Amino acid sequence: MHETITNRANPMIDPALHIWGWEIPVYLFLGGLAAGLMILSAMLARRDGAPLSRWARRLPFAAPALLSLGMLALFLDLEHPAHVFRFYLAFRPASPMSWGAWILVAIYPASLLYGLALLTDEEWAPAARAAGPFEKFRAFAVAKTGALAWINAVLGIALGAYTGVLLGNLGARAAWNSPVLAPLFLVSGFSTGAALAMLLPLSPSEKHLLRRWDLAAIGVEAALLGLFLVGLSTGGAATREAAALFLGGAFTAPFFVFVVIAGLGVPFVLEAVEWRKKLAPTLFAPALLLAGGLALRWVLVAAGQA
Repeated sequence: MHETITNRANPMIDPALHIWGWEIPVYLFLGGLAAGLMILSAMLARRDGAPLSRWARRLPFAAPALLSLGMLALFLDLEHPAHVFRFYLAFRPASPMSWGAWILVAIYPASLLYGLALLTDEEWAPAARAAGPFEKFRAFAVAKTGALAWINAVLGIALGAYTGVLLGNLGARAAWNSPVLAPLFLVSGFSTGAALAMLLPLSPSEKHLLRRWDLAAIGVEAALLGLFLVGLSTGGAATREAAALFLGGAFTAPFFVFVVIAGLGVPFVLEAVEWRKKLAPTLFAPALLLAGGLALRWVLVAAGQA
């Protein structure tokens, strides 16, 4: 029989940490998805000067919508939601959460303006009749389309990396104490963003390009996952114990089944075959990538609290 003695009286911390529930992995997943769409919409618009399809022009509007859903999940997790405004009373350069709070705010005007800039005059005309006062914003956006594309790409990279920094900054939790989490979550967000975009009725050339980018992203993500496990396995006693959670421990099965195999390996093979044989993309591979991106964050958040 094991006996635990503590002087504290917080059942959420002793004897094991368990503070974050489903809300945090959902927030991290939707934030990464929004980041990926912001980067991809900028890349598609600047790829070769070819006109964007109707749905590609609407990708920037999806980013703030997804981010709002993620922030709703985060809001539900807060112990004192009425104090959220305190994040915006100051900017603390040494605080990742302060950076994240201001990045989230900057994304809304940047993505919405970029979305307005990509709309054609025919698409904007019906909206202009109902939103006349916003005509000046669209005129400004159209004049600054190139700059807005770069701003969206930079903010997308910052948001995608921040979702990993949010966990990696909590060094006391061995499973999160890795510098690989920021690039891992960024690349994963890019891949899931491409997966979501491939579910939309984009043009064949756009889907072909997205699939090629996604294949590269999956390869990089797999390499980063390997570096993540190697880093934990070669660290101190605490990080080696964290690595054991994924390599023979409680999280081995969900990690390798839902993240590595179903979330990366199978989609990579399917997309590679489709790309090589110039087949139309199926819905199966993007759906697996989206599920794998959510599973990655769910497993890591749970493992860090084990």
